[in-house]
Amino acid sequence: MKIIVINGPNLNMLGTRDPALYGGENLAEIEDRIRNRAGELGVDVEIFQSNHEGALVDCLQGPARDAAGVVINAGALTHYGLSLRDALADAHLPAVEVHLSNIHAREEFRRRSVFGEVVVGQIAGLGWRGYLYALEYLVAHLREQEEGA
Repeated sequence: MKIIVINGPNLNMLGTRDPALYGGENLAEIEDRIRNRAGELGVDVEIFQSNHEGALVDCLQGPARDAAGVVINAGALTHYGLSLRDALADAHLPAVEVHLSNIHAREEFRRRSVFGEVVVGQIAGLGWRGYLYALEYLVAHLREQEEGA
């Protein structure tokens, strides 16, 4: 089973970008934690980051086709990235949306996610651990589906 983890704009700046809000871990450290947990769960993980919405769409239309599910932190695209939302919906893969900060406790424009209707769940405000919780849930969800099939 392969899970793809997609990170959007500015997440490459983690560790230096407002650590009080996003935590002190950089993206490479978070990716290492994700890979380690995936190994413990016995699944493969592919991780992709881009600051460009089109590249994220291309990822969903290409490499993600071989995945069983998606963990996505779309960054600011969460609030207006309609082409990314459509690509996620068209992928027909179970997806969990992750946010390091609690988007519901931030500025009004950040409280709405365009992905809400196309993901199986959302994790917000739990920092880097949110990625691990999303991965764990997604793997359990997919295994339950396999057992029920």
